[in-house]
Amino acid sequence: MNRTDRLFALLLELRGDGWTPAEDLALTFGVSVRTVYRDMLALGEAGVPLVSLPGKGYRLLEGYFLPPLHLTVEEAVMLTLGGDAVRGAFDAEYAQALTSALRKLEAALPEGKRVDVAELRRHLRVIPADESRDAELLRRLRAAVLGRRAVAFAYHKPDAPVETREVYPLSLIHLNGVWLLGAFDPARGARRTFRLTRMAEVRLLPQTFELDPRWRAGPAPERERRGVQVRLQFPHELRRAVRERPHFFQMAEQDVAGGFEVTLQVRDLRDVLAWVLSWGAGVQVLEPPELREQVREEARRMLLT
Repeated sequence: MNRTDRLFALLLELRGDGWTPAEDLALTFGVSVRTVYRDMLALGEAGVPLVSLPGKGYRLLEGYFLPPLHLTVEEAVMLTLGGDAVRGAFDAEYAQALTSALRKLEAALPEGKRVDVAELRRHLRVIPADESRDAELLRRLRAAVLGRRAVAFAYHKPDAPVETREVYPLSLIHLNGVWLLGAFDPARGARRTFRLTRMAEVRLLPQTFELDPRWRAGPAPERERRGVQVRLQFPHELRRAVRERPHFFQMAEQDVAGGFEVTLQVRDLRDVLAWVLSWGAGVQVLEPPELREQVREEARRMLLT
């Protein structure tokens, strides 16, 4: 946190009714007590009405406050819950920025709304998945996207040889709990999407690139879309379980005689084979017949091991 941000954050910390010792402020912001003294002197010189008392600490002069945000309680709750939801999806640098932003939001609310928001948050919780394993990779790829630096990496697809790829990173997307890298692959002359969990040995290359509008920042062109349709049937008693862990490429669900049918769109049958096998005898492959044969072959191999 730079000094300007810290000075503003100090103001937010001092908005309470009581005294705040310099030692507590130093611990909160990870600085020395001497730095806190210097920051308080700077705030005083800037016209902030601070009151200090030996043995007690600092407080703001009564009546001094930041302009309130004109948010409803529901709006403020949704903003703070949204922050909670995405905090675990980012690396430490962005998570710290989010914590600081939420502190500013809370402090800038009028007192009555602040109490209501705190009460609602006691009963509404959003706990994100732990994605700390991707934190360093996210930081590196974010630098590549912002700096328009080419990247090279080893890509591990299920049941396929490891590929070495060199691409131009365009965007990072968090979709259905999975981080994806959207990139242009110059060797293939097309956009491609890569799962971060399948990437290894990621290196930023000296080579930079210029954005080309034809690469598209949004959905992939029609020719890149997944064109293999998979239809599966499950018994009614598995409906809840399937909804609790749907496949990443699941497109539709409908009731049929004796159960319900799930439709998926994939690029390669290997994308869905492991998920289908995880349901054991509870799933019936309706189409394509190639997937039925792959399931039989994999089951035979499992029995022989």
